[in-house]
Amino acid sequence: MSAYDLVIGLEVHVQLNTKAKLFSPEAAHFVSEANVHIDPVSLAHPGTLPVLNEAALEKAVALGLALGCSITRNSRFARKHYFYPDLPKAYQISQYDDPICVGGEVPVLRADGTTFSVALTRIHMEEDAGKSVHDLDPTHTLLDYNRCGVPLVEMVTEPVLRSASDAARFVAEIRRIVRYLGVSDGNMEEGSLRCDANISIRPTGTTPLGTKTEIKNMNSCRHIEQAITYEAARQQACLERGEAVVQETRLWDVASGVTRSMRSKEDAHDYRYFPDPDLPPMIVSDELLASVAATLPELPRQRYARYVTDWGISPTDAETLVEERHRADLFEGVVSRMGPSAIKLVCGTMLTHVLRLEESGSASAPLSVEALLGVCTLRQSDRIASASVAPLIERLATQAEGTSAEAAAEALGVLITATEGDDTLSQLVAEVLSRHTAEVARYRDGEQQLIGFFIGQVMRAYDGAANPKHVRTLLIEQLG
Repeated sequence: MSAYDLVIGLEVHVQLNTKAKLFSPEAAHFVSEANVHIDPVSLAHPGTLPVLNEAALEKAVALGLALGCSITRNSRFARKHYFYPDLPKAYQISQYDDPICVGGEVPVLRADGTTFSVALTRIHMEEDAGKSVHDLDPTHTLLDYNRCGVPLVEMVTEPVLRSASDAARFVAEIRRIVRYLGVSDGNMEEGSLRCDANISIRPTGTTPLGTKTEIKNMNSCRHIEQAITYEAARQQACLERGEAVVQETRLWDVASGVTRSMRSKEDAHDYRYFPDPDLPPMIVSDELLASVAATLPELPRQRYARYVTDWGISPTDAETLVEERHRADLFEGVVSRMGPSAIKLVCGTMLTHVLRLEESGSASAPLSVEALLGVCTLRQSDRIASASVAPLIERLATQAEGTSAEAAAEALGVLITATEGDDTLSQLVAEVLSRHTAEVARYRDGEQQLIGFFIGQVMRAYDGAANPKHVRTLLIEQLG
């Protein structure tokens, strides 16, 4: 692509996690069985009328405020006309002239630590269409209308992205933000977050935009990066053969790794937008704006900056901690109780043991602040050994809520009970040294690293239930 610049604009569709659909009381959550969340409104039965779900409006406003958008205080829904089998009304209720959110931007961190910002054109609300299923019947396309009427926001970027990897990072950041805000589960596998990419290329150093193609409905960041990379190369090959790039909508074929032509690309006038006569204007009052603003959490990028700058956490560790809101909340909840001196201990425990627990999926419920606080407090006071942290966390993750870390450690037999005046431990240290006279001689000849060997022997003989620091002290005293 050295002779061409890549220009990318994205349209990210985010399903809002309301209980009901956008204009009807039917359930909006995902189910795998077809056509169980349908009702007369979403199926466009004659005489039915839409009624706005106010919870969807609040979630759209929350997203707009979090991204620095201007909130349109008086906006309207419009009818977007096109015929497709999965659209029962033959039009989609969307927004056109008066989107709920205008402008805004999204700061994004690259893997190499550099940052870039993506300007937004708009965020508008709309209802989802149904789903065409092509692979369950050899001769027919089947239709699943569960998604009809599910509330969406569509985030439209300016054409400012210049690489496929940046586009994928942007979508990953949007997924993280909507999950932090609690407006969507962001589950790309279930279609809760999908992306269309508008792609064009132009000779390097020139200003006019080239003819764009649109790749529809990609549902993973990896596919987004792969599809854009392929499409840019395909357009370059067209131009180098002396052919024109055709404005069209294309689909990403995951199996073959190519984009395929779907249909000619529509322009806005093809949809015959006009205000929906069945829906009044949406009014965002001062009270609604203030109440939504009061609920906004600190966003992941802000948390990341604070962890790195104020708390001295490495960029890589900070990125992992802020990936999920519940993870960052757990981390901060424990640090706030133990104080800044425990940041390194809590961070290490989170990234080594809690993350492994999350990935295994073995926990019956997320680990509580009280549980992790108990584990870290026991470790900080050397009442459990480092090797006991993992089994203790695993046990707490499957216990009833309220089980104390100390009780769980005692039940596991890993609670360190030896004290500095424990004659039994002192005697055990002497026995270990008597069995390893050769190592004792080497230690006294200068091999100081053997202290670790002796500590291990004592801890093993004491079933791990001893304070390693105290064991070290006793060993040094007896070794002379």
